[in-house]
Amino acid sequence: MEKLANLTLTNHLKNFLVITKPGIIMGNTLTAVGGFALAAKGAFDSWLFIAMLEGLAFIIASACVFNNVIDRELDKKMTRTQNRPLPKGVISPKIALVFAFLLGIVGVMILSLYTKLLTLIVALTGLVVYVLIYSFSKYKTSYGTLIGSIAGAVPPIVGYTAASQRIDLAAMILFAMIALWQMPHFHAIAIFRLEDYQKGLIPVLPLKRGMLTTKVQMVFYCLAFMIASLFLAFFDYTGPLYFVIMSFLGLAWLILSIQGLTCKDDKKWARKMFFFSLVIVIAFCTLTSFHL
Repeated sequence: MEKLANLTLTNHLKNFLVITKPGIIMGNTLTAVGGFALAAKGAFDSWLFIAMLEGLAFIIASACVFNNVIDRELDKKMTRTQNRPLPKGVISPKIALVFAFLLGIVGVMILSLYTKLLTLIVALTGLVVYVLIYSFSKYKTSYGTLIGSIAGAVPPIVGYTAASQRIDLAAMILFAMIALWQMPHFHAIAIFRLEDYQKGLIPVLPLKRGMLTTKVQMVFYCLAFMIASLFLAFFDYTGPLYFVIMSFLGLAWLILSIQGLTCKDDKKWARKMFFFSLVIVIAFCTLTSFHL
């Protein structure tokens, strides 16, 4: 009986962990690390860094749980999401909402105690955009991806403001970079998961405007990202190695996006675009973390 009880408790804890979307938390805190390191410029405050990451992680988790509640009916229709705890009925919407509020409160408390007001405001802005604007707009317009990219560009600014206590040119470049990076990243996901979005009647760009239009936009977003990323080096916020590596990776991503215009297997190409986008963001965070 004791083993059964422990197993049941473990399963419950796993279900609550699942609805916080750990993958999204990890990806967004990674960009926050890059933003913090860029602003710190070697004067690394370890306690401030840890507090920023913890507070941000709780706020992102809160936003993700709210999103799970909003998407619970949609998730029933899509293959990759139909086994999530809410559509399966393992966790009730009311319990999930309480959980979301508790996570948000913890995140707000941590950022309030250990960072400045600006950092808290930026973090909460991201939560509001993601939960109240993106989570509902994606059902109605293909511009939902653009709105989502704005929310997704907030975490590096949380990291940046925590270390610098200001929003300056570097912060604006960083915001533009990550917002632009997300567009081809998420369009790639929309392409290789197109059937799921069709089932859910989500008007992603490939469904709304067609595959060619989506691919052309991805080319322009890749080009814009490459230019924006090099502004950090141009204004001396980063070193020469950053310029060389980000130039190479940006150009490679741009070439890959152009190849998509004539490719025969859209899903295979889209997966390459997706995984290469992860390489780029990891490289960016590494280069800024070590001030290269």
